[in-house]
Amino acid sequence: MSQQELHIDQLLALCAEGKQSAQLSLYNRYYKAMYNTAFRIVKDSFEAEDIMQESFLNAFTKLDTFKGEVTFGAWLKRIVINNSIHHYRKQQKQNNVALDDVIYRVEDDNGINSDHELTNIKAQKVLQTMSMLKDNYRVALTLHLIEGYDYDEIGTIMELSYANCRTTISRAKESLRKKLQAEVYETE
Repeated sequence: MSQQELHIDQLLALCAEGKQSAQLSLYNRYYKAMYNTAFRIVKDSFEAEDIMQESFLNAFTKLDTFKGEVTFGAWLKRIVINNSIHHYRKQQKQNNVALDDVIYRVEDDNGINSDHELTNIKAQKVLQTMSMLKDNYRVALTLHLIEGYDYDEIGTIMELSYANCRTTISRAKESLRKKLQAEVYETE
């Protein structure tokens, strides 16, 4: 067991005792990744932050259900994804889904070489184009390509059959491919 895992285990034990400093330490370690996960699903900064904070509260109050079968980060990410999808569905039912385009910026870092910058720009372009897909395609691709969930897990999360999940992801990839090709032709 690495020292970082041991440290997380110690923090979790302190959190179970109600130590706020341990909770803050875990929050500081994971909040950026959890915010990004929520943001990719709900596409709204304020809502993603609310979901992220609510997920931490859920995790800290339900810490006794954490069995340690997966890492704490993976367990917390699952809570964030479930809360994000629940929030997304609730918004869809209320027809209040935000349609704002998300602008991705490549941060300037003097230490980055031009190949790395080009890769970042391409990755950001793919993410930006993904944000223009139909909502179910965007969520399915985010869960599959970015979060790394398999078809069974995505089917469970999105309440789809295995076959329907595979079809949705396949169609989402094709839609993304077509949009990216259309943008390439427009710029030439």
